[in-house]
Amino acid sequence: MTPRILAALSALLFAVPFAPRLAAADTVFMSTQLRPIEEAQKMRDVILKDYPGKATYVPQEPAQLPVRIQAEQQGGTHTISLIGALHGELGSLLTLNGIVPLDDLAAKLKDRGIPAGLLTLGKLGTAHQMYIPWMQATYFMVANKQALPYLPQGADINRLSYEQLADWAAAIQAKTGKRVLGFPAGPTGLMHRFIEGFLYPSYTGGLVTTFQAPAAEAMWGRFAALWKSVNPNSTNYNFMQEPLLSGDVWIAFDHVARVLDALRQKPDEFVTFPAPAGPMGRSYLPVVAGLAIAKDAPDPQGAAALIAYLTQPATQLATARAVGFFPVVQAELPADLDPGVKLAAAAVARTEGARDATPALLPVGLGTHGGEFDKVMLDTFQLIVLRGVKPQDALAREAPILQKIMTETGAPCWAPDPPSTGACQVK
Repeated sequence: MTPRILAALSALLFAVPFAPRLAAADTVFMSTQLRPIEEAQKMRDVILKDYPGKATYVPQEPAQLPVRIQAEQQGGTHTISLIGALHGELGSLLTLNGIVPLDDLAAKLKDRGIPAGLLTLGKLGTAHQMYIPWMQATYFMVANKQALPYLPQGADINRLSYEQLADWAAAIQAKTGKRVLGFPAGPTGLMHRFIEGFLYPSYTGGLVTTFQAPAAEAMWGRFAALWKSVNPNSTNYNFMQEPLLSGDVWIAFDHVARVLDALRQKPDEFVTFPAPAGPMGRSYLPVVAGLAIAKDAPDPQGAAALIAYLTQPATQLATARAVGFFPVVQAELPADLDPGVKLAAAAVARTEGARDATPALLPVGLGTHGGEFDKVMLDTFQLIVLRGVKPQDALAREAPILQKIMTETGAPCWAPDPPSTGACQVK
């Protein structure tokens, strides 16, 4: 297993906030990642088990993280020392002057073998290391092997196009009467990430700057047609592992952490493969999470020690074993790792190794408006795909809302949109 493959997975999850009782000497570690109760408990009981210091792990909703940091700054009472969050979320904290440079710590951790590209991302566009890469996630597709006989003739499952995916799902529906293609379009599903990081860039080459482009109109029309072969319960699916295990869905797209249980329980029944390609390439979403130290942290030394511990190869492998999120450091996966995690690793390797692979970043610089941005994407999906509104009309309705978000936040464009001076402009 190569370091490149190992640097390809981690967590983007939703769950119930945790409000622990803090011991005075504890280093408070607040994280938007590993928030579900089961994952948070494994963080405390397994991943942090051998940490020699005292640490209190506090999951936090992404939208509340900048609010909490800003409140501590304004109130003058600081409790948070270490912050774990996604690249874009940490970028928002940088604009609040809420995190500090970690150049010295990065130099001390040079032997970890963290890829240079990830370290560059950790500078957040500055001359300093503002966070240390911690984990990296992505999304891919899973299919039950009973769906394979219905693949379009000549199709390579690892090089599918969206048109071939539509034909595949339609063929199964025609032969079985079942709509077995599924997407996580439930209330807490990650359908917005599919739209932002996969669908839009694959068809239009951008997201914000191409929101109303003719290519976007065509894309939405094709996706609405594909939806006729999608399981109608998809609007209730939050995690695709449950419908995969039940057999209600034979083909699914989701975040690795939300299909991993299915792969672990029945590894012999499933295959994994990259998301399809569109006219502009095979866009995918590498989700980088990092570790940063809060400004005026009450225990910066403890935070630095925690970063050093969490980036040790042994700790990162323990993370892989416990929750299936892969290392960003150089570390060989153990031979006895369960087959389900190996299936996930294979899908990631094929995704980032594809000749037409085009990485897209999560939204950057939106601060507390990230949820509003996601809502625009979901509202557009619901209007066009679920309610039958013409793409041109739906995009014209949502574009001013999207532009208002970009203007109010001043967020510049992020990849694959071209760089901008000032707020990204909706076109």
